[in-house]
Order: sequence, then C-alpha cells, then structure tokens
Amino acid sequence: MEAHDRVAATIAAPTAAAGEQGAIEGHSIDFIPESERTDRLSHQGPFWFLGNFTFFTMTIGFVGPSVGLSALWTTVAGTLGIMFGTLFMAFHGSQGPHLGLPQMIQSRAQFGYRGVVLVLLATLFVFAGFNIVNLVLMMQGLKALFGWDPLKVALVVTVPAAILAILGHDWMHRSFKWALYLSLPLYGFVTLAVLMHWVPDLPLPAALPGTPPPAPLGFTLTGFITQFAAAASYNIAYAPYVSDYSRYLPKNTPSGRLIAAVFLGASLSGAWMIAVGGWLGDHLHATDVLVALNQVGSDLSPRLGSVVVAVTIVAFLPVIAMNIYSAKLTAITGLDSFRKIEPTPRVRVLAILFVVVLQLGVALSIYTSGRGLSVLNIYLVVMLYFLVPWTAVNLTDYFFVRKGRYAIPHFFMPHDNIYGMWGARGLMSYAIGFAAMVPFFCIFDGANEVYVGPLARAMGSVDLAWLVGLFVSGIAYYLLSRSLDLRREDALISHIEKTMPQYTTGEQRF
Repeated sequence: MEAHDRVAATIAAPTAAAGEQGAIEGHSIDFIPESERTDRLSHQGPFWFLGNFTFFTMTIGFVGPSVGLSALWTTVAGTLGIMFGTLFMAFHGSQGPHLGLPQMIQSRAQFGYRGVVLVLLATLFVFAGFNIVNLVLMMQGLKALFGWDPLKVALVVTVPAAILAILGHDWMHRSFKWALYLSLPLYGFVTLAVLMHWVPDLPLPAALPGTPPPAPLGFTLTGFITQFAAAASYNIAYAPYVSDYSRYLPKNTPSGRLIAAVFLGASLSGAWMIAVGGWLGDHLHATDVLVALNQVGSDLSPRLGSVVVAVTIVAFLPVIAMNIYSAKLTAITGLDSFRKIEPTPRVRVLAILFVVVLQLGVALSIYTSGRGLSVLNIYLVVMLYFLVPWTAVNLTDYFFVRKGRYAIPHFFMPHDNIYGMWGARGLMSYAIGFAAMVPFFCIFDGANEVYVGPLARAMGSVDLAWLVGLFVSGIAYYLLSRSLDLRREDALISHIEKTMPQYTTGEQRF
C-alpha cells in the first residue's frame, strides 16, 4: 500500500501542475487525462500532410539527380522510401492516444529512467538538426536572392516559431491548418507549371577543359538505393515526434485508423514534394531550393518568384515550431531523468530558449563555413543511423513484447519503478544494432567519401546499414526480453488500473 501511495503522489505532481494556463498549453512531458483529450482523428492526416508539404522535403528530391537518377526514377525511389519510412512513423503515432504520453517518456520502458538519456541525445540531435539545416537553407537562399543578412533571417524566422512552440499543442494544430491553406495553392501551382512545361529546362553547365561531359541522368542501382534511403530516413526521423501530437486523442481511438491517417498524410505530401524536387534537380540542375522556386515563379511573371519564396517561408514556420516543441519535450525529459522537475510554464519556456539558442548558434556556424548542402546530405544519413536502433527497439517492445501494457505512473518514478534506472536490454540491443550497422555505413559529402564501411564498399557503396540496424536491434531486443517477468508487470498494471482507473490505457483496436 505504501508503494501504491508513492506512485499516486509521484504521478499527481506533474498532472497537478499541468492545468491550462489561459491560451497556453498546460502540459509538457506529463500524462494527458482523458478529460483533456479534445483532439480529433480527422486532424491527424492534414497535420502530417503539412509536416512534409514543405520546401525542405523538396531537397530530398535533389539527392537522386546528384547520384545519377532522372526525375522519374527519383520520384519512384523517393515515393517507395517515403512510404517505407512512414510505416514506422505511423506505428509510433498509435502509441500517443493509447498511453497519453510523449514518445520519449514511453521509451523509459525499454531504456530505463536514466538510460533513456542516451537515446534522448540522438533524438535531440534530430529535432534541433532539422531546424539547423532548415535555417541554413533559408539563410543561403535569401542571401543569394535578395542579399538579406543571414542573422536577421534566422531571427525573423525563429522568434515567431518559438512563440508558437510556447503556446503549445492547440496553437500548433491551428497554425498547421492555416499554413496548409497557404501552401496548397502555392505548391499546386508549382506542380502545374512543371507538368505543363511552363518552365524551360536549363542547359547542363559546360564541362571543364579536359573533362568528359556529364552523363545524362537515368537509372543506377546505387543511386536508386541512395534516394530510397534518404527518403526513408526523412520520415523515420519523424518517429520520435508523432505521439507528441497524437496523445491528445481519446485513448480508445482505433489504432488502425490513426495509423492510416498518419501514413496517408505524411506519405502523400512527401512523395509529391520529392517528385517536384527531383524535377528541379533534373531539369533546372537546382542545388538551392529557394533559388529554384524563385526561378519557377519568375519564369512565369517577374515578381511571382518573390511571392513564391515569401509564402514558402511563412508556411514553413509551423514546422520549425514543431521541431522546437518536440526538442523542448526531449530536453525536459533528459533533465527530469536526473533531477525530478515539475513541468511549469517557466521550465517549458527555459527549455525552448535553450533549444533556440542551440540551433541558432550551430546554424550560423554551418552557414559561415559555406557547406550547407553537403551538411544536409551527411545529416540525412547520420540521422537515420542514430534513429534506426531506437525505433526498432521501441516498436518491438510496444507491439511484440509488452503489447501496449505499461504502468503509466512508473514512467514518472525516479526510484522503485518497474522499468529500472538503466534498461540493460534496450541499451544492449541499441548498441548491438548500431555496431552491426557500422560495416555497412556509407557516408558521402557530395562526391567525396567521408566514411564507407568495408561491407558497404564490397557491395559497391550501396547503403543498407539502416536495414541491418532495424532487423538486428529488433531481433536482439525480442530475444533479450524473453527474460522479462511480464506476469509481475501485468499484475502491477492491473492493480494500478483497479485503484487508479484514470491511468488505464486504451484498447488497441485495428
């Protein structure tokens, strides 16, 4: 009974502090009570559609032409890759309403109360990294087009996004809806211009003296797999986000319908934008997406290019806010893993300021180095390497080991929780999977080799490290988890559900 009381006291602290603060979201890393789950399933598809409906997704389509693929083959490889990556993203999303928790809090079940910090570092790298690359692309593009000061560009973009992240979940959904109204006509117009050949192709740059002319773009197996992996990594990188935005759904939301909504929204827009990016890379030889979009608009009307770029930037602000919001949750979870904190508005704002200062500093450093696009290419690959073992362990635990049965109050207990301080099984599985990936690593900076593992080199520099990591980490965790005392866990969960029914998880209905 004393242990039960400690559980109640521990979980009560976050939720008591999490009441709504006017128009500002009152929750952060704590459990969302059923009475406050006011979101609708119909919002998820459009939300994740816009998450990929951005100029940054177009840059994923630049990868194909840079490795020898035509626009057609870039579209095929990118579409298949996006669909593959979105499967993992969508399955993670089903955890949100079922548990009412942010994604990385739930990862304490696999990695431990403190052990999860090792994984948090990787996810913080992803959240902040997305914004860092986005800021670099915007600073480069707007400097090239209009001569704007990069620091001012970064501040003008980041400040409203940070305010939006402070306002929280409901405002994020509203802003995504408004941004969709802005961007859908814009990108629809750009796509129509491409399909109708209103924009003339640019000739290939002249070859340097003594060098052969570049080969025409078409199909290469290495290029196809590279584009597939880049697209897959892009949406697998959303895996740590999704339940952050689905946790406000009612707990008995049908998992199958939610998975379908997330999958269709994210994969449709992702495939669309990659196809446009592939065309820009193939026919306009684009390396800067904002410059390319300006060219498309200007070819049709002198001032239209500036309008296209302006709307593109404004519509992208909610995505920057989303990255800040999830990075904030990750930072608070990491701090809470070592020092118990209450998720007060002050803590949330301080976490957001930390994230903003971090991403601004790194983005400006990368910009001054003049290596924006090469950093993007390396980032996409490395991002996938760090996330793959985590997503394999997390999904294996949720769907095949614990099958959605978790003691929610124990996620917030620093001591005497059933998941322990350090989840040896999860950490070992992550390490085993990551180690198995290293010989298959294939990292390039444009045409320059950064690191190619021996097995990847033997296969002609084809990157299959992510696939190896998925299988090895997932299988390792499943085998190591056979020693878990799931009967003891289930008995404790049943006791919690009986005495504290507000922490009863939803049914997994497909």
